[in-house]
Amino acid sequence: MSKGVLFSVISSVLFATLYFYSTLLTPLNGEEIFGWRTLLTIPFLTIFIWRSGHWHHIQAWAHRMRQRPLLIAGALATSAFLGIQLWLFMWAPLQGRALQVSLGYFLLPLTMLLTGRIVYKDRLSRLQNLAAICAAFGVANELIQVGSFSWETMVVAFGYPGYFVLRQKMHSNNLGGLWFDMALLLPAGLWFVHAGSVGFSGVADHAALYLLIPLLGVLSAAALIFYMVASQTLSLSLFGLLGYVEPVLLVFVALLLGEQIKSHEWLTYIPIWMAVSLLIIQGALSVYAKADRRT
Repeated sequence: MSKGVLFSVISSVLFATLYFYSTLLTPLNGEEIFGWRTLLTIPFLTIFIWRSGHWHHIQAWAHRMRQRPLLIAGALATSAFLGIQLWLFMWAPLQGRALQVSLGYFLLPLTMLLTGRIVYKDRLSRLQNLAAICAAFGVANELIQVGSFSWETMVVAFGYPGYFVLRQKMHSNNLGGLWFDMALLLPAGLWFVHAGSVGFSGVADHAALYLLIPLLGVLSAAALIFYMVASQTLSLSLFGLLGYVEPVLLVFVALLLGEQIKSHEWLTYIPIWMAVSLLIIQGALSVYAKADRRT
């Protein structure tokens, strides 16, 4: 278990590093960084899947799409869902919108919880219900102050649940489905790099990019690999609990980049952080109960 915990924390640190790393890739814009990340992640992901003995997932998913061509449309949809999230993750820090995306990741456990309740009729515990009430206070404050959440927050908080539900319905929630999601993004990645202000040839005019761009691919693939290994090693409860490390680190990165939480936003963040704390307590109690039953 300690190995899985370590891998989960490492993946969160690597994702937070990527969040900051995009600001070092001047003069690349968010679209170009997304393009390079897509192009360079898929080779490392392919090697990992092949070396770890999971290539049969890719073969099985490819066979299913040949048998049922409608699944190709579904695969394109999940790939687009993921692509938007990957693009937003690299774009936001460059545009001074890192806090908005961070808030989306704080809300994500709650929207996932509500999705499970609505779509799969999951029953909520008292702490989960209390967490939902706390989050509702934060949502209400944001609606009163601004009129709505930022679109960046909404894309993260509600986009990922839709992505996971669709993958669940297609039975593609494995490494094969993830590989196809990334592979189908390759044309978009090529286009964004080719059409960008720097492009492929322009890299020669910025010598530092010869090191920074390959390192982007290494960081991206390593973060994804550590995340996948942790998900396979840990219990679902503990894995979900450790998932709260990443949004905390993303807020630190946003503050490091010079963004500030405005005075009226504290009444949004504090109730949502309280909600997340309650979910952490719930997760910790679940992990403890399972460990106690084993002994």
